[in-house]
Formats: sequence, C-alpha cells, structure tokens
Amino acid sequence: MKKLRTSLLFILMLAFVMVIAACGSGDSSSTEGNEGTTETDENTEASQDLSFLTGGTGGTYYPLGGQIGKVMTDNSNAKITPQTSGASAENMETLRAGEAELAFTQTDIAAYAVEGKEMFEGNAIDSIQAIGSLYPETVQLVTTAKSGIESVEDLKGKSVSIGAPGSGVYINAMQLLEIHGLSTDDIKPQNLSFDESTDGIQAGTIDAAFITAGTPTGAVEALSAQADIVIVPIASEKVAELIEAYPYYAEDTVTSGTYGIDADVSTVAVKAMLVVTKDLDEALVYELTKAMFENTDKITHAKGEFITPESALEGLGNLELHPGAAKYYEEKGLK
Repeated sequence: MKKLRTSLLFILMLAFVMVIAACGSGDSSSTEGNEGTTETDENTEASQDLSFLTGGTGGTYYPLGGQIGKVMTDNSNAKITPQTSGASAENMETLRAGEAELAFTQTDIAAYAVEGKEMFEGNAIDSIQAIGSLYPETVQLVTTAKSGIESVEDLKGKSVSIGAPGSGVYINAMQLLEIHGLSTDDIKPQNLSFDESTDGIQAGTIDAAFITAGTPTGAVEALSAQADIVIVPIASEKVAELIEAYPYYAEDTVTSGTYGIDADVSTVAVKAMLVVTKDLDEALVYELTKAMFENTDKITHAKGEFITPESALEGLGNLELHPGAAKYYEEKGLK
C-alpha cells in the first residue's frame, strides 16, 4: 500500500512539473510575441495632429482649406484639422503664438510680417516659413446696380466695408483708396467680415464692400442669388500705379459669368499662400507639400486648378521656404 501511495505521489509531481514547463514555454512564446509587437510599435512613427488656420466661412480659405486638409491627412503621416479664423494677419499672429502649425495668408501680409511693417510695425515675425503660393486672391469691390457706384471715386460719401482693422482686406482697401486720392475720411468706413458685408449690401445698410478672396467667393455668390451684383472695375492706369507702388500686386480679371456679371472686370490680385511654423519637422513638411501638389485632382474647389508646384514659388518675396518644401521643389527640378 505504501509503495502504491509513493508511486501515485511521484506521478502527480511529474504531471505538475510538465504543466509548469508547458506554461513556461507558452509564456516565453507569448513574451517573445509581445516583445516583437512592442518593437514594431516603437518603430512606427505616431501620426501628428496639426491645426490648419483658414479664414471665415464666407470666404475661399475655409472650404478650400477643408479639402487641402483632407488630402494631406489621407496622404501623409499627419491628421490635419482646419479651423476658422480671422484670416491672413490673425493667422500669422496665431502661428507666432504657437497655437497652430499651418495657415493660409496673403503674400503681401507675409511680406509685412517678416519685414515688421504695417500691422506688424516694430514686431516682425521670424518663426514662419513658406510651403508655397497657391492661387490669385482677387481684390473685389462689390456693390449692386442700384447703388450707382461705377468707379472707386464714386465711393466718396458712401458707407463702405473695408474689413477688420489690420486685416489683409483693410490694407488692400487703404492702398486702393490712396491710389485714387481717397482715404477713410472720404467714406463712411465699416469694419465687417465678408458675410457681414454682403448681408449689409443686401439689407441696404452699406453701399459697397472690399473683399479680397479667390473668385468665386462664397459670400458674394450668396449675394448674387439675391441681387444684381456689380464688381467695380479699376482703371488700367490705376492698376499700373498701384503695382508700381506695391509690387506684390498683379493685374487680374473677374471673368464674365462670375456672380452673373455680363462682362470681364479689370482689377488686381495678391496671392494666397500656405505657411508653416519653421520648427515643424522637415520630413513631415516634405510629406505635406508632396501630398497637396500630387493630389490636386482630389481638390474640387474652383481654385484647385491654380495649385501647381510650377507656380508655387511666385510671389514669395523675402519669405523663406521651409526646408521640407524646398526638398520637394528640388526633386521637381524647380528653383
């Protein structure tokens, strides 16, 4: 009987040892597998969340920024979140404050920022670099047929929206008034957004509005559905005078059919551009630049056709390219 108990005890101990060994082997295999997974995770770069400053909902920046943001998100290692904003000048200040990483701005506003002029007087920004120029931003002097305004000179004594103080639109308005021998003392200036401007024209509380944006501009399109739009032309000699005084302007045309107008209208434009904070990773900015320019077929906004690497270096002035963007252009043989 004693022998039998001893044999049974030995068998039980042997079975216990085998179970422990099997478990140990399984744990080892599992640990190796987990270690392999951890190593893979460590080698996979985490996606970066980036804020993209656009503009107001009634302009071009906001809808176009949504499409560009999606293209970049889908084709890079970043998640781009477009945000509404006060547009060009505010965007530059927000980037300076480190509260976003990408932004739209006008080429003239970027020039003022790096030079410390106009709204950046004595407070230059040196933390911003360019990805590239995108498309013309047309300076549109918008009114309706019933206003009787046919030229810039006709604004005298009228209630006119000139944009928020310090905004890109405001500077454009001041420079156009100057070239025509006018100032804010000659008009009844109103500091309104695009949507507020077109609502004011529709309601009859203002007579006209300066709007600098890619055409067609959403707020102006909405107004054209309610009233007969007039885009006030700028005489060719005044265009030449403006460009001589402020070289970042270029001749432009609001074409017949836009907003229902029946003839081309001569005006001027600056360029919209995309800028980033200079401390953004070079490899990431290269990815973002490439993603945008090589997927423009997915940008359905009317301004998408203007976004090309070949025109991206126009109008940058003294704003430096981000090294990541520069690398992309070098690969394309562009300087």
